[in-house]
Amino acid sequence: MARLPPGIHFITSFSRDQWYRAFIFSLTFLLYASFHLSRKPISIVKGELHKHCAASHEVEFTSYKEYAVQIQPVRKLSNVSRCGWEPFDKNNYKQLLGALDYSFLCAYAVGMYLSGIIGERLPIRYYLAVGMLASGLFTAMFGLGYFYNIHNLWFYIMAQIANGLVQTTGWPSVVTCIGNWFGKGRRGLIMGIWNSHTSVGNILGSLIAAYWVSTCWGLSFVMPGVIIAVMGIVCFLFLIEHPKDVSCSCTPSSTSKTFLNGASRFRVQMPILNAKETSKPQDPEMQHLLTDSENCSVSLNSSVVVTGEGRHGTSAISFLGALRIPGVIEFSLCLLFAKLVSYTFLFWLPLYITNVEHLDAKRAGDLSTLFDVGGIFGGILAGLISDRLEKRASTCGMMLLLAAPTLYMFSAVSKMGLEATVVMLLISGALVNGPYALITTAVSADLGTHKSLKGNARALSTVTAIIDGTGSVGAALGPLLAGLISPSGWNNVFYMLMVADACALLFLLRLIQKELRCNADHTLFKEH
Repeated sequence: MARLPPGIHFITSFSRDQWYRAFIFSLTFLLYASFHLSRKPISIVKGELHKHCAASHEVEFTSYKEYAVQIQPVRKLSNVSRCGWEPFDKNNYKQLLGALDYSFLCAYAVGMYLSGIIGERLPIRYYLAVGMLASGLFTAMFGLGYFYNIHNLWFYIMAQIANGLVQTTGWPSVVTCIGNWFGKGRRGLIMGIWNSHTSVGNILGSLIAAYWVSTCWGLSFVMPGVIIAVMGIVCFLFLIEHPKDVSCSCTPSSTSKTFLNGASRFRVQMPILNAKETSKPQDPEMQHLLTDSENCSVSLNSSVVVTGEGRHGTSAISFLGALRIPGVIEFSLCLLFAKLVSYTFLFWLPLYITNVEHLDAKRAGDLSTLFDVGGIFGGILAGLISDRLEKRASTCGMMLLLAAPTLYMFSAVSKMGLEATVVMLLISGALVNGPYALITTAVSADLGTHKSLKGNARALSTVTAIIDGTGSVGAALGPLLAGLISPSGWNNVFYMLMVADACALLFLLRLIQKELRCNADHTLFKEH
Protein backbone atom coordinates (compact mmCIF):
# COMPACT_ATOMS: atom_id res chain seq x y z
CA MET A 1 0.00 0.00 0.00
CA ALA A 2 1.35 3.40 -0.99
CA ARG A 3 2.10 5.92 1.73
CA LEU A 4 -0.34 8.75 2.20
CA PRO A 5 0.69 12.12 0.76
CA PRO A 6 2.03 14.48 3.45
CA GLY A 7 -0.95 16.81 3.13
CA ILE A 8 -3.50 14.01 3.61
CA HIS A 9 -1.45 12.60 6.47
CA PHE A 10 -1.55 16.01 8.15
CA ILE A 11 -5.34 16.24 7.73
CA THR A 12 -5.98 12.76 9.11
CA SER A 13 -3.66 13.31 12.07
CA PHE A 14 -6.35 15.47 13.67
CA SER A 15 -9.66 14.17 14.91
CA ARG A 16 -13.05 15.36 13.71
CA ASP A 17 -13.57 17.21 17.00
CA GLN A 18 -10.25 19.02 16.64
CA TRP A 19 -11.08 20.19 13.12
CA TYR A 20 -14.45 21.53 14.26
CA ARG A 21 -12.83 23.40 17.15
CA ALA A 22 -10.21 24.87 14.82
CA PHE A 23 -13.00 25.96 12.48
CA ILE A 24 -15.00 27.67 15.26
CA PHE A 25 -11.83 29.30 16.59
CA SER A 26 -11.05 30.74 13.14
CA LEU A 27 -14.62 31.73 12.34
CA THR A 28 -15.28 33.61 15.60
CA PHE A 29 -11.86 35.24 15.21
CA LEU A 30 -12.82 36.61 11.80
CA LEU A 31 -16.33 37.58 12.92
CA TYR A 32 -15.19 39.80 15.74
CA ALA A 33 -12.23 41.14 13.77
CA SER A 34 -14.82 42.54 11.36
CA PHE A 35 -16.48 44.38 14.26
CA HIS A 36 -13.25 46.20 15.10
CA LEU A 37 -12.52 46.70 11.41
CA SER A 38 -15.76 48.70 11.14
CA ARG A 39 -14.98 50.83 14.23
CA LYS A 40 -11.57 52.03 13.11
CA PRO A 41 -12.37 54.33 10.14
CA ILE A 42 -13.54 57.27 12.28
CA SER A 43 -10.09 57.64 13.85
CA ILE A 44 -8.42 57.59 10.42
CA VAL A 45 -10.83 60.03 8.81
CA LYS A 46 -10.52 62.64 11.58
CA GLY A 47 -7.42 64.07 9.93
CA GLU A 48 -9.43 64.59 6.73
CA LEU A 49 -12.60 65.92 8.36
CA HIS A 50 -10.49 68.75 9.76
CA LYS A 51 -7.24 69.97 8.21
CA HIS A 52 -4.85 72.31 10.01
CA CYS A 53 -5.17 75.21 7.66
CA ALA A 54 -7.20 77.89 9.43
CA ALA A 55 -4.25 80.07 10.44
CA SER A 56 -0.52 79.69 10.66
CA HIS A 57 -0.41 80.23 14.42
CA GLU A 58 -2.67 77.20 14.91
CA VAL A 59 -0.29 74.85 13.14
CA GLU A 60 3.03 73.92 14.61
CA PHE A 61 5.21 73.68 11.52
CA THR A 62 8.83 74.72 11.45
CA SER A 63 8.59 76.45 8.10
CA TYR A 64 6.03 77.95 5.77
CA LYS A 65 7.03 75.38 3.16
CA GLU A 66 5.96 72.48 5.38
CA TYR A 67 2.71 74.30 6.11
CA ALA A 68 1.98 74.81 2.43
CA VAL A 69 2.67 71.15 1.63
CA GLN A 70 0.41 69.98 4.45
CA ILE A 71 -2.65 71.98 3.39
CA GLN A 72 -2.36 71.26 -0.31
CA PRO A 73 -5.42 69.11 -1.19
CA VAL A 74 -4.98 65.83 -3.01
CA ARG A 75 -7.76 66.82 -5.37
CA LYS A 76 -10.23 69.65 -5.29
CA LEU A 77 -13.75 68.67 -4.29
CA SER A 78 -16.72 70.98 -4.63
CA ASN A 79 -18.19 69.89 -1.31
CA VAL A 80 -15.01 70.21 0.76
CA SER A 81 -13.99 73.45 2.45
CA ARG A 82 -10.37 74.56 2.60
CA CYS A 83 -10.09 73.35 6.20
CA GLY A 84 -11.96 70.05 5.94
CA TRP A 85 -15.54 68.84 5.91
CA GLU A 86 -18.24 71.08 7.33
CA PRO A 87 -19.17 71.19 10.25
CA PHE A 88 -15.80 69.82 11.40
CA ASP A 89 -13.82 72.64 9.77
CA LYS A 90 -14.40 75.04 12.68
CA ASN A 91 -12.07 75.93 15.55
CA ASN A 92 -14.03 73.65 17.93
CA TYR A 93 -13.38 70.62 15.74
CA LYS A 94 -11.82 68.59 18.58
CA GLN A 95 -15.01 68.87 20.62
CA LEU A 96 -17.14 67.92 17.59
CA LEU A 97 -14.97 64.92 16.75
CA GLY A 98 -15.01 63.94 20.42
CA ALA A 99 -18.82 64.07 20.31
CA LEU A 100 -18.79 61.47 17.51
CA ASP A 101 -16.65 59.13 19.62
CA TYR A 102 -18.74 59.78 22.71
CA SER A 103 -22.01 59.09 20.88
CA PHE A 104 -20.82 55.69 19.68
CA LEU A 105 -19.21 54.63 22.95
CA CYS A 106 -22.04 55.78 25.24
CA ALA A 107 -24.54 53.87 23.12
CA TYR A 108 -22.21 50.86 23.19
CA ALA A 109 -21.83 51.02 26.98
CA VAL A 110 -25.57 51.27 27.63
CA GLY A 111 -26.43 48.64 25.05
CA MET A 112 -23.86 46.17 26.35
CA TYR A 113 -25.65 45.76 29.70
CA LEU A 114 -28.83 44.82 27.85
CA SER A 115 -27.11 42.77 25.16
CA GLY A 116 -25.87 40.04 27.49
CA ILE A 117 -29.30 39.61 29.07
CA ILE A 118 -31.00 39.44 25.67
CA GLY A 119 -28.29 37.33 24.08
CA GLU A 120 -28.50 34.46 26.58
CA ARG A 121 -32.21 34.10 25.79
CA LEU A 122 -31.84 33.93 21.99
CA PRO A 123 -29.97 31.61 19.61
CA ILE A 124 -26.45 32.99 19.22
CA ARG A 125 -26.29 32.52 15.45
CA TYR A 126 -29.40 34.58 14.72
CA TYR A 127 -28.60 37.27 17.28
CA LEU A 128 -25.05 37.77 16.04
CA ALA A 129 -25.93 37.65 12.32
CA VAL A 130 -28.66 40.30 12.65
CA GLY A 131 -26.33 42.52 14.69
CA MET A 132 -23.59 42.31 12.06
CA LEU A 133 -25.95 43.12 9.19
CA ALA A 134 -27.30 46.15 11.08
CA SER A 135 -23.77 47.27 11.95
CA GLY A 136 -22.80 47.13 8.29
CA LEU A 137 -25.77 49.31 7.43
CA PHE A 138 -24.99 52.03 9.98
CA THR A 139 -21.24 52.00 9.29
CA ALA A 140 -21.92 52.58 5.60
CA MET A 141 -24.53 55.21 6.52
CA PHE A 142 -21.80 57.45 7.97
CA GLY A 143 -19.85 57.25 4.71
CA LEU A 144 -22.94 58.06 2.64
CA GLY A 145 -22.79 61.54 4.14
CA TYR A 146 -19.82 62.17 1.84
CA PHE A 147 -21.60 61.08 -1.32
CA TYR A 148 -24.84 62.92 -0.52
CA ASN A 149 -23.00 66.05 0.65
CA ILE A 150 -24.50 65.98 4.15
CA HIS A 151 -23.11 68.57 6.59
CA ASN A 152 -25.54 68.15 9.49
CA LEU A 153 -23.74 67.13 12.69
CA TRP A 154 -26.77 65.24 14.00
CA PHE A 155 -26.78 62.93 10.98
CA TYR A 156 -23.30 61.67 11.89
CA ILE A 157 -24.10 61.51 15.61
CA MET A 158 -27.24 59.41 15.02
CA ALA A 159 -25.28 57.07 12.74
CA GLN A 160 -22.74 56.61 15.54
CA ILE A 161 -25.41 56.01 18.20
CA ALA A 162 -27.23 53.42 16.10
CA ASN A 163 -23.97 51.65 15.24
CA GLY A 164 -22.89 51.62 18.88
CA LEU A 165 -26.13 49.91 19.93
CA VAL A 166 -26.07 47.14 17.32
CA GLN A 167 -22.36 46.45 17.82
CA THR A 168 -23.11 45.24 21.35
CA THR A 169 -24.44 41.99 19.88
CA GLY A 170 -20.91 40.90 19.05
CA TRP A 171 -18.84 40.41 22.16
CA PRO A 172 -21.19 38.43 24.46
CA SER A 173 -22.08 36.17 21.53
CA VAL A 174 -18.57 35.25 20.41
CA VAL A 175 -17.26 34.80 23.97
CA THR A 176 -20.17 32.51 24.82
CA CYS A 177 -19.63 30.49 21.65
CA ILE A 178 -15.89 30.12 22.17
CA GLY A 179 -16.55 29.23 25.83
CA ASN A 180 -18.87 26.41 24.72
CA TRP A 181 -16.19 24.89 22.50
CA PHE A 182 -13.08 25.32 24.68
CA GLY A 183 -12.56 24.37 28.31
CA LYS A 184 -10.43 26.05 30.94
CA GLY A 185 -7.20 24.20 30.20
CA ARG A 186 -4.64 26.76 28.95
CA ARG A 187 -7.53 29.18 28.58
CA GLY A 188 -5.31 32.23 29.03
CA LEU A 189 -3.02 31.32 26.12
CA ILE A 190 -5.80 30.15 23.81
CA MET A 191 -7.93 33.23 24.42
CA GLY A 192 -4.87 35.47 24.31
CA ILE A 193 -4.21 34.26 20.78
CA TRP A 194 -7.92 34.40 19.89
CA ASN A 195 -8.30 37.93 21.28
CA SER A 196 -5.71 39.20 18.82
CA HIS A 197 -8.73 39.57 16.51
CA THR A 198 -9.14 42.98 18.17
CA SER A 199 -5.77 44.19 16.94
CA VAL A 200 -6.05 42.41 13.57
CA GLY A 201 -9.41 44.12 13.00
CA ASN A 202 -7.97 47.50 13.98
CA ILE A 203 -5.01 47.03 11.63
CA LEU A 204 -7.17 45.99 8.68
CA GLY A 205 -9.65 48.77 9.41
CA SER A 206 -6.82 51.32 9.48
CA LEU A 207 -5.33 50.11 6.21
CA ILE A 208 -8.69 49.97 4.41
CA ALA A 209 -9.79 53.39 5.67
CA ALA A 210 -6.37 54.95 4.97
CA TYR A 211 -6.47 53.72 1.36
CA TRP A 212 -9.39 56.02 0.51
CA VAL A 213 -9.15 58.71 3.19
CA SER A 214 -7.36 61.34 1.09
CA THR A 215 -9.36 60.83 -2.11
CA CYS A 216 -12.86 59.67 -1.10
CA TRP A 217 -13.28 59.29 2.66
CA GLY A 218 -16.84 58.04 2.25
CA LEU A 219 -15.47 54.72 0.99
CA SER A 220 -13.44 54.48 4.21
CA PHE A 221 -16.77 53.72 5.89
CA VAL A 222 -18.74 52.06 3.10
CA MET A 223 -16.19 49.29 2.45
CA PRO A 224 -15.86 48.22 6.13
CA GLY A 225 -19.66 48.31 6.31
CA VAL A 226 -19.90 45.93 3.36
CA ILE A 227 -17.28 43.63 4.90
CA ILE A 228 -19.03 43.25 8.27
CA ALA A 229 -22.39 42.71 6.54
CA VAL A 230 -20.88 39.91 4.41
CA MET A 231 -19.39 38.36 7.54
CA GLY A 232 -22.86 38.50 9.10
CA ILE A 233 -24.13 36.32 6.26
CA VAL A 234 -21.18 33.96 6.80
CA CYS A 235 -22.09 33.81 10.49
CA PHE A 236 -25.68 32.85 9.67
CA LEU A 237 -24.55 30.13 7.27
CA PHE A 238 -21.70 28.54 9.22
CA LEU A 239 -21.63 29.36 12.96
CA ILE A 240 -22.08 26.27 15.16
CA GLU A 241 -23.13 27.34 18.63
CA HIS A 242 -22.23 24.18 20.51
CA PRO A 243 -20.31 20.93 19.86
CA LYS A 244 -23.46 18.96 20.65
CA ASP A 245 -25.07 20.39 17.50
CA VAL A 246 -22.65 18.41 15.30
CA SER A 247 -22.29 15.41 17.64
CA CYS A 248 -18.83 16.43 18.80
CA SER A 249 -17.56 15.45 22.21
CA CYS A 250 -17.90 18.06 24.89
CA THR A 251 -14.86 19.83 26.26
CA PRO A 252 -13.20 17.71 28.96
CA SER A 253 -13.72 19.28 32.33
CA SER A 254 -13.44 18.18 35.93
CA THR A 255 -16.34 20.34 36.99
CA SER A 256 -20.01 20.08 36.25
CA LYS A 257 -21.54 22.70 34.08
CA THR A 258 -24.32 23.29 31.62
CA PHE A 259 -23.44 24.74 28.29
CA LEU A 260 -25.27 27.51 26.51
CA ASN A 261 -26.72 26.61 23.15
CA GLY A 262 -29.38 29.08 22.19
CA ALA A 263 -32.60 27.47 23.31
CA SER A 264 -31.27 24.10 24.51
CA ARG A 265 -29.16 22.72 27.34
CA PHE A 266 -27.47 19.44 28.16
CA ARG A 267 -25.83 18.04 31.25
CA VAL A 268 -22.50 16.53 32.15
CA GLN A 269 -21.45 14.63 35.23
CA MET A 270 -18.54 15.51 37.50
CA PRO A 271 -16.15 12.67 38.30
CA ILE A 272 -15.58 11.63 41.90
CA LEU A 273 -12.41 13.13 43.29
CA ASN A 274 -10.03 11.38 45.64
CA ALA A 275 -9.40 12.28 49.25
CA LYS A 276 -6.18 14.14 48.49
CA GLU A 277 -7.99 16.50 46.16
CA THR A 278 -10.81 17.15 48.61
CA SER A 279 -8.31 18.14 51.29
CA LYS A 280 -7.13 21.22 49.42
CA PRO A 281 -7.70 24.51 51.24
CA GLN A 282 -10.90 26.29 50.34
CA ASP A 283 -11.10 29.86 49.11
CA PRO A 284 -14.46 30.54 47.44
CA GLU A 285 -13.46 33.90 45.97
CA MET A 286 -10.60 32.38 44.01
CA GLN A 287 -12.58 29.51 42.51
CA HIS A 288 -12.35 29.37 38.73
CA LEU A 289 -10.27 32.49 38.43
CA LEU A 290 -7.53 30.11 37.36
CA THR A 291 -7.29 26.73 35.69
CA ASP A 292 -9.03 23.52 36.74
CA SER A 293 -5.93 22.17 38.42
CA GLU A 294 -5.39 25.38 40.31
CA ASN A 295 -4.63 25.28 43.96
CA CYS A 296 -7.24 26.95 46.16
CA SER A 297 -10.15 25.65 44.09
CA VAL A 298 -13.00 24.01 45.93
CA SER A 299 -13.44 20.33 45.20
CA LEU A 300 -16.43 18.11 45.84
CA ASN A 301 -16.30 14.45 46.81
CA SER A 302 -19.43 13.28 45.18
CA SER A 303 -20.95 13.06 41.75
CA VAL A 304 -23.06 16.04 40.80
CA VAL A 305 -25.56 16.09 37.98
CA VAL A 306 -26.78 19.36 36.57
CA THR A 307 -30.22 19.09 35.14
CA GLY A 308 -31.08 20.67 31.86
CA GLU A 309 -34.67 20.18 30.91
CA GLY A 310 -34.61 22.52 27.94
CA ARG A 311 -34.75 26.22 27.49
CA HIS A 312 -36.46 26.96 30.78
CA GLY A 313 -34.87 24.18 32.78
CA THR A 314 -32.04 26.39 33.94
CA SER A 315 -33.08 29.92 34.75
CA ALA A 316 -30.99 32.78 33.44
CA ILE A 317 -28.99 34.62 36.08
CA SER A 318 -30.15 38.09 37.09
CA PHE A 319 -28.07 41.24 36.73
CA LEU A 320 -27.61 41.56 40.51
CA GLY A 321 -26.89 37.85 40.76
CA ALA A 322 -24.03 38.20 38.30
CA LEU A 323 -22.66 41.18 40.25
CA ARG A 324 -22.48 39.03 43.38
CA ILE A 325 -20.03 36.62 41.74
CA PRO A 326 -16.68 37.24 43.52
CA GLY A 327 -14.33 39.24 41.34
CA VAL A 328 -16.87 40.60 38.84
CA ILE A 329 -17.02 44.10 40.36
CA GLU A 330 -13.24 44.42 40.79
CA PHE A 331 -12.41 43.29 37.27
CA SER A 332 -15.23 45.41 35.80
CA LEU A 333 -13.91 48.58 37.44
CA CYS A 334 -10.35 47.71 36.46
CA LEU A 335 -11.46 47.25 32.84
CA LEU A 336 -13.23 50.63 32.96
CA PHE A 337 -9.91 52.41 33.34
CA ALA A 338 -7.89 49.97 31.19
CA LYS A 339 -10.34 50.38 28.32
CA LEU A 340 -10.31 54.16 28.81
CA VAL A 341 -6.62 54.12 27.95
CA SER A 342 -6.94 51.64 25.07
CA TYR A 343 -9.83 53.43 23.34
CA THR A 344 -8.20 56.85 23.71
CA PHE A 345 -5.37 55.44 21.61
CA LEU A 346 -7.85 53.77 19.25
CA PHE A 347 -9.70 57.00 18.43
CA TRP A 348 -7.03 59.70 18.85
CA LEU A 349 -3.66 58.13 18.01
CA PRO A 350 -3.72 58.92 14.25
CA LEU A 351 -4.54 62.58 14.94
CA TYR A 352 -1.79 62.75 17.58
CA ILE A 353 0.73 61.33 15.09
CA THR A 354 -0.46 63.82 12.48
CA ASN A 355 0.16 66.73 14.88
CA VAL A 356 3.48 65.53 16.33
CA GLU A 357 5.09 63.90 13.29
CA HIS A 358 3.49 66.25 10.73
CA LEU A 359 2.29 63.37 8.56
CA ASP A 360 -0.79 63.27 6.34
CA ALA A 361 -3.87 61.28 7.38
CA LYS A 362 -2.93 58.18 5.35
CA ARG A 363 0.60 57.84 6.68
CA ALA A 364 -0.54 58.56 10.24
CA GLY A 365 -3.18 55.85 9.93
CA ASP A 366 -0.65 53.33 8.65
CA LEU A 367 1.79 54.16 11.44
CA SER A 368 -0.90 53.86 14.14
CA THR A 369 -1.34 50.17 13.29
CA LEU A 370 1.93 49.45 15.12
CA PHE A 371 0.11 50.07 18.40
CA ASP A 372 -2.23 47.20 17.52
CA VAL A 373 0.67 44.99 16.44
CA GLY A 374 2.08 45.47 19.93
CA GLY A 375 -1.38 44.68 21.30
CA ILE A 376 -1.36 41.26 19.61
CA PHE A 377 1.85 40.26 21.39
CA GLY A 378 0.65 41.84 24.65
CA GLY A 379 -2.57 39.81 24.70
CA ILE A 380 -0.77 36.53 23.96
CA LEU A 381 1.93 37.30 26.53
CA ALA A 382 -0.64 38.14 29.21
CA GLY A 383 -2.47 34.86 28.59
CA LEU A 384 0.74 32.82 28.63
CA ILE A 385 2.01 34.40 31.85
CA SER A 386 -1.35 34.07 33.62
CA ASP A 387 -1.54 30.37 32.71
CA ARG A 388 2.02 29.77 33.86
CA LEU A 389 1.68 31.68 37.15
CA GLU A 390 -1.98 30.72 37.62
CA LYS A 391 -2.66 34.33 38.63
CA ARG A 392 -4.93 36.42 36.41
CA ALA A 393 -5.14 39.52 38.65
CA SER A 394 -1.40 39.58 39.36
CA THR A 395 -0.60 39.36 35.65
CA CYS A 396 -2.89 42.31 34.88
CA GLY A 397 -1.43 44.27 37.80
CA MET A 398 2.13 43.71 36.65
CA MET A 399 1.41 44.97 33.13
CA LEU A 400 -0.55 47.98 34.41
CA LEU A 401 2.33 48.88 36.70
CA LEU A 402 4.70 48.92 33.72
CA ALA A 403 2.25 50.72 31.43
CA ALA A 404 2.09 54.01 33.36
CA PRO A 405 5.81 54.92 33.07
CA THR A 406 5.81 53.63 29.49
CA LEU A 407 3.09 56.13 28.57
CA TYR A 408 5.18 58.94 30.03
CA MET A 409 8.16 57.77 27.98
CA PHE A 410 5.97 57.61 24.88
CA SER A 411 4.87 61.24 25.28
CA ALA A 412 8.50 62.34 25.60
CA VAL A 413 10.20 60.05 23.09
CA SER A 414 7.61 60.44 20.30
CA LYS A 415 8.78 64.03 19.77
CA MET A 416 12.32 62.82 19.03
CA GLY A 417 11.62 61.33 15.63
CA LEU A 418 9.81 58.63 13.69
CA GLU A 419 12.09 55.74 14.76
CA ALA A 420 11.52 56.39 18.46
CA THR A 421 7.76 56.62 17.86
CA VAL A 422 7.74 53.20 16.18
CA VAL A 423 9.46 51.51 19.12
CA MET A 424 7.25 53.15 21.74
CA LEU A 425 4.08 52.33 19.79
CA LEU A 426 4.95 48.61 19.92
CA ILE A 427 5.83 48.61 23.63
CA SER A 428 2.86 50.77 24.65
CA GLY A 429 0.47 48.64 22.61
CA ALA A 430 1.61 45.46 24.37
CA LEU A 431 1.36 46.86 27.90
CA VAL A 432 -1.92 48.76 27.38
CA ASN A 433 -3.81 46.02 25.51
CA GLY A 434 -2.44 43.05 27.50
CA PRO A 435 -4.62 43.52 30.63
CA TYR A 436 -7.58 44.64 28.52
CA ALA A 437 -7.37 41.46 26.43
CA LEU A 438 -6.96 39.15 29.43
CA ILE A 439 -9.91 40.59 31.36
CA THR A 440 -12.34 40.59 28.44
CA THR A 441 -11.57 36.98 27.48
CA ALA A 442 -10.07 34.50 29.95
CA VAL A 443 -11.14 36.33 33.12
CA SER A 444 -14.71 36.84 31.83
CA ALA A 445 -14.94 33.17 30.90
CA ASP A 446 -13.53 32.13 34.29
CA LEU A 447 -16.03 34.25 36.18
CA GLY A 448 -18.89 33.15 33.92
CA THR A 449 -18.28 29.54 35.03
CA HIS A 450 -17.68 30.34 38.73
CA LYS A 451 -18.41 27.64 41.32
CA SER A 452 -21.04 29.83 42.96
CA LEU A 453 -23.17 29.42 39.80
CA LYS A 454 -23.48 25.67 40.49
CA GLY A 455 -23.05 24.79 36.86
CA ASN A 456 -25.38 27.41 35.39
CA ALA A 457 -23.32 28.47 32.36
CA ARG A 458 -26.15 30.69 31.13
CA ALA A 459 -24.46 33.37 33.23
CA LEU A 460 -21.50 33.55 30.87
CA SER A 461 -23.16 35.98 28.45
CA THR A 462 -24.42 38.22 31.26
CA VAL A 463 -21.09 38.29 33.12
CA THR A 464 -19.24 39.05 29.89
CA ALA A 465 -21.68 41.87 29.11
CA ILE A 466 -21.34 43.38 32.62
CA ILE A 467 -17.54 43.38 32.51
CA ASP A 468 -17.28 44.67 28.94
CA GLY A 469 -20.19 47.10 29.45
CA THR A 470 -18.48 48.68 32.45
CA GLY A 471 -15.27 48.82 30.45
CA SER A 472 -17.17 50.56 27.68
CA VAL A 473 -18.07 53.37 30.08
CA GLY A 474 -14.34 54.03 30.31
CA ALA A 475 -14.06 53.65 26.54
CA ALA A 476 -16.61 56.46 26.20
CA LEU A 477 -14.95 58.70 28.76
CA GLY A 478 -11.41 58.34 27.36
CA PRO A 479 -11.93 59.86 23.90
CA LEU A 480 -14.24 62.51 25.37
CA LEU A 481 -11.65 63.58 27.92
CA ALA A 482 -8.95 63.52 25.25
CA GLY A 483 -11.03 65.87 23.12
CA LEU A 484 -11.53 68.25 26.05
CA ILE A 485 -7.94 68.12 27.33
CA SER A 486 -5.93 68.05 24.09
CA PRO A 487 -6.40 71.79 23.32
CA SER A 488 -4.31 72.49 26.46
CA GLY A 489 -1.53 70.20 25.19
CA TRP A 490 -1.02 66.52 24.37
CA ASN A 491 1.14 66.06 27.48
CA ASN A 492 -1.94 66.60 29.63
CA VAL A 493 -3.72 63.81 27.75
CA PHE A 494 -0.89 61.42 28.62
CA TYR A 495 -1.04 62.48 32.29
CA MET A 496 -4.73 61.60 32.26
CA LEU A 497 -3.94 58.17 30.78
CA MET A 498 -1.30 57.50 33.45
CA VAL A 499 -3.78 58.33 36.21
CA ALA A 500 -6.30 55.96 34.61
CA ASP A 501 -3.72 53.14 34.60
CA ALA A 502 -3.02 53.75 38.29
CA CYS A 503 -6.75 53.56 39.08
CA ALA A 504 -7.06 50.28 37.16
CA LEU A 505 -4.26 48.82 39.24
CA LEU A 506 -5.85 50.11 42.45
CA PHE A 507 -9.06 48.15 41.91
CA LEU A 508 -7.08 44.91 41.49
CA LEU A 509 -5.05 45.19 44.69
CA ARG A 510 -7.46 43.14 46.82
CA LEU A 511 -7.55 40.28 44.30
CA ILE A 512 -3.77 40.41 43.86
CA GLN A 513 -3.34 40.19 47.63
CA LYS A 514 -5.74 37.24 47.75
CA GLU A 515 -3.87 35.43 44.96
CA LEU A 516 -0.54 35.88 46.74
CA ARG A 517 -1.99 34.78 50.08
CA CYS A 518 -3.60 31.77 48.43
CA ASN A 519 -0.24 30.78 46.93
CA ALA A 520 1.49 31.15 50.31
CA ASP A 521 -1.19 29.04 52.03
CA HIS A 522 -0.81 26.28 49.46
CA THR A 523 2.98 26.29 49.82
CA LEU A 524 2.60 25.96 53.58
CA PHE A 525 0.01 23.20 53.10
CA LYS A 526 2.39 21.16 50.92
CA GLU A 527 5.22 21.54 53.43
CA HIS A 528 3.03 19.98 56.10
